[in-house]
Amino acid sequence: MLVAQGSDEVGAKHAIEAAINLGADMAPQTAESEEEVGIRLADTWHMICGGLRRDLGAQIFGQWIKPIALSRFDSVSGELHVVLPSEFAANWVRDRYAERLLLAWKSHYAAVKKITFTAKAGSARIAQVKKSNAVPLQESSDAATGKFRLDLDPRMTFDEFIAGHSNVLALNASQRMASAEKPLFSPLYLQSSTGQGKTHLMHAIGHAYRAEFPDARVIYMSAERFMIEFVSAMRRNEAMEFKAALRDADLLMIDDIQFIVGKNSTQEEFLHTVDSLISRGKRVVVAADRPPQALDGVDQRLLSRLSMGLVADIQSAGLELRRDILQHRIASMPHQDVPADVIEFLARTISRNLRELEGGLNKLLAYSQLTGRPITRELAEEQLSDILSACRRRITIDEIQRTVCEYYRLDRNEMSSKRRARAVARPRQVAMYLAKVMTPRSYPEIGRKFGGRDHSTVIHAVKLVEQLRGEDTEMDNDVRMLLRQLES
Repeated sequence: MLVAQGSDEVGAKHAIEAAINLGADMAPQTAESEEEVGIRLADTWHMICGGLRRDLGAQIFGQWIKPIALSRFDSVSGELHVVLPSEFAANWVRDRYAERLLLAWKSHYAAVKKITFTAKAGSARIAQVKKSNAVPLQESSDAATGKFRLDLDPRMTFDEFIAGHSNVLALNASQRMASAEKPLFSPLYLQSSTGQGKTHLMHAIGHAYRAEFPDARVIYMSAERFMIEFVSAMRRNEAMEFKAALRDADLLMIDDIQFIVGKNSTQEEFLHTVDSLISRGKRVVVAADRPPQALDGVDQRLLSRLSMGLVADIQSAGLELRRDILQHRIASMPHQDVPADVIEFLARTISRNLRELEGGLNKLLAYSQLTGRPITRELAEEQLSDILSACRRRITIDEIQRTVCEYYRLDRNEMSSKRRARAVARPRQVAMYLAKVMTPRSYPEIGRKFGGRDHSTVIHAVKLVEQLRGEDTEMDNDVRMLLRQLES
């Protein structure tokens, strides 16, 4: 049995043996050998897991996807059997992630036509094989020999990073850090909340720097991995080898540095490593979800080092940037038709972080491909209800009515009145449209808030305003202005 493990590492010999065992269960009716197919499946699963971890977040991935074990593959029927630790876990993953998993497999390995989920408690776990081009779930190292293996996501490059007002400083600073020119600052401290692009920029720096200096020694790891490797080296009496390997780097990048604070020994080692690298003109990049001054329990000397370079803050992505990211993602996937109103809906509604935004789009595309249903606003609301409900600011219909009346200079009672004059009816229809766009309320619920109107009246209003936005620039500007007011 072969299992995807995000952070567990074993020797390459055991990993290859695991892949060969998986291949031995397959019908030998393919041009590839059993060993090659086994390794290819393991490699593909590693890439799929890398994408799912970013889309779903570490917590959900660790709870539901990481425990999945590849068990058996029938090359004749294309059926891939996977195993989870319990019946409950198998049912949960089957109900919620089966379609997304199947689409991911089809995209990377077309021979997989079906996935079967079963439960087998207490299954033995073997870490999955890694090939040089695999998308990693976790960085790995061999500190005892003084070497760290660099695992960078090939998709996280500067070309794939979408620039906007909120991230332009961090992007420019990252590009300068990776260029042939000596940087004006070191360390570079990238700061933002979760899912705004810190990790993408660090991977992009690594790719660009290696392209500029192919023989450079580059280390990228999370703060958690730094602590694990350091403690492990100390227990093996190999601390000197670990320190030498770190200080031999030309470019050192540590992600999620907030998790290294409060640990006296690791803080001390990190401080000396940063001092050594900076004094020799080497490059250091760190990332965190808060500014240096807000790190809890940090040694003042380390705080001084982290603050002495450039602190580049990445603000939350604005609406325009979110639109650009969605359009870029769709453009990279041929034959995907996503209407403009759906892009606008996703960009406005999923605003907490970019990982959720891309994850929502991926889920919508997967569902459409696997079911044949066209992508519409209604499909997006149906399939992304969990993401949308978590992201929506709790705007009320009362708030919408009040804002619309102020904008059009109407009495609030007109929202419930029977008057049908255009000067009253059109703002009322706009308010109904906004209520549907910005709240989770159903058509009948919205109708009741507008003087007990029938749900068909609300549906007509929503469709009319959508149509008018495409035909009438003034109407579109009115709606955009109201949306900004309500979202601010």
